[in-house]
Amino acid sequence: MLRYLSIISIALTFTACVPAKKYQELLEKEKQCSEELEKYKNSALTNEGKAKDLQTKFDIASKEASALKKDTSDLGNKYRLLETEYDKQSVQLEAMEKAFDKLRLAGAKETATLQAELEAKSLELQRKEEALMQLENELKAKQALLAEREQRVNELEEMIRRKDEAAQQLKTRVANALKGFENQGLSVVYKNGKIYVSMEAKLLFASGSTVVEPQGKNALIELAKVLENEKELEIIVEGHTDTDKLNSASSPKNNWELSVLRSTSVIEIMLNSSKMDPSHIMAAGRSEFHPVDPANKAKNRRIEVIISPNLSELYDIISN
Repeated sequence: MLRYLSIISIALTFTACVPAKKYQELLEKEKQCSEELEKYKNSALTNEGKAKDLQTKFDIASKEASALKKDTSDLGNKYRLLETEYDKQSVQLEAMEKAFDKLRLAGAKETATLQAELEAKSLELQRKEEALMQLENELKAKQALLAEREQRVNELEEMIRRKDEAAQQLKTRVANALKGFENQGLSVVYKNGKIYVSMEAKLLFASGSTVVEPQGKNALIELAKVLENEKELEIIVEGHTDTDKLNSASSPKNNWELSVLRSTSVIEIMLNSSKMDPSHIMAAGRSEFHPVDPANKAKNRRIEVIISPNLSELYDIISN
């Protein structure tokens, strides 16, 4: 650049003493020099940018090279470790192969023994499979039987439920029919699937008598009217006495006879005043041996009419 400035200054100095043509040539050269100078400036700027870009790329490449170098070192270490492990495993494998060959050569007899044991186990397994199949068939048969019995149990439960419901309804009808006698020593209780109509002796009989009094007769007639249309019932009429001894030359001679005769007297009135089936009713005497209250003789002197549902249908299902 100093060169070009010197040329320009010399040209200006000698402008006055050179011809116009020479001066014009100098101006052309000065112009060319200026253009070349500008060109070199632009080239320098361009090269400077490229240099910076190259420097950046160089830095990145250096970092990548360092990372690769580290990775290469790590891989080298891993490789060496794997190589050592491989060598160790190779030695172990070779030893195992030798041991296996030794066992294989020496184990023909043991193999035969194991084969025989295997065949025996197979036969035993086959027998167990057959036994298992037989048990499975038995299980299926029992499951079918269980399902059948469950169905019968359900039928029984349903029948018991219906009979229990019918007995409860019958108890309500009996209680309603005898409501007017409740305060005269009469009670109606439902328990254990049966209806117990209990009537104290004072409602039915005079002391020591087997003849039913009129008021007691009315109660028995009302009871018989409720029961006469019930075809699926079993009825037991029980006579009970107190512990006072009865000794008489004529009938009744004792408490046993008194309890039975009172029972038959009650049954006679119930059958004569209704359409009850005699085959469904039974007389029984308990004498003094089933007291309801040992301290109260009046309560123990009583007639109990026990009304039970006919369970023959249930028994048929159970027996079948």
